[in-house]
Parts: sequence; C-alpha cells; structure tokens
Amino acid sequence: MPDLSRGEDAAAVNALRSATMRLARRIKHQRVDESLSPTEMSVLGTLARCGSATPGELARKEHVQPPSMTRIVAMLEAKGLVRLEPHPGDRRQKVVTQTELAEEVLAASRRKRNAWLAELAGQLDEDEWALLRAAAPVLEKLAQL
Repeated sequence: MPDLSRGEDAAAVNALRSATMRLARRIKHQRVDESLSPTEMSVLGTLARCGSATPGELARKEHVQPPSMTRIVAMLEAKGLVRLEPHPGDRRQKVVTQTELAEEVLAASRRKRNAWLAELAGQLDEDEWALLRAAAPVLEKLAQL
C-alpha cells in the first residue's frame, strides 16, 4: 500500500493521478459524435457495460442526482440512443435500454479512441510499450475499485 509520508510513494501517486487525468481528458476529446456530451457518452458506456437499468440506478452509477439523470435519459431517448421500457416488477418505474444506434455510436467511438491511443503508443519504445501493456490490467483494477 502506498505510504504518502514517503516522498517516493507520494510522488508516484501524484504522477499517476496527474497523468491519468490528462490522458482521460484528451481521450474524451476524441469523439465521433460532437452532439453527444461526455456525460451522455458515459451513460451509454455504462448501459453497454452493465446492461439495462432504471434512471435511479444510472444516477448512482454515474454519480449524478436523479433529476439530472432523468434529463440525460430524455435527451438520449430523443436522439434515438435509448428506449424506456416498463419495469418488470414495478409499474411506477421505467428501465433504460440502449438501442442499436447507441451500440453503433459506441463502437465507432471506441475505434476512433483506440486508433488515437495506438498512434500515441506508437511513439513509445518497445520497453515502454511492454511496461504499459503490463500496467493495463492494474489500471483497470484501480478503475473498478
């Protein structure tokens, strides 16, 4: 476990935070559809990873207030990217499901972002690329904690 009282660990944590934030920000700008906000893309990604969900569940997963998620879902529905279906166990609720169009948008976005990131990685030497490949599962684990 990193010990932030140790200068070496504190510097590594700071560098990791800074680098991942800058890289994430740059990746977010590699969008296929400029009409979709980063938040809308994030909701579509959550639906792709986790499957259909109620707006309340999506709000919790996306760390936004339920009224905000209701507006986001309405915008995505108007764009044909999600559909609202009756909740199987609670008639008062709806379930948000992504459409085929959303799957196509996400796939195109992944292709563009992967190509951009591969181009950057192409500027690394073989040792750096090997380290990055080895670090990818660890970064994924951090993202899931």
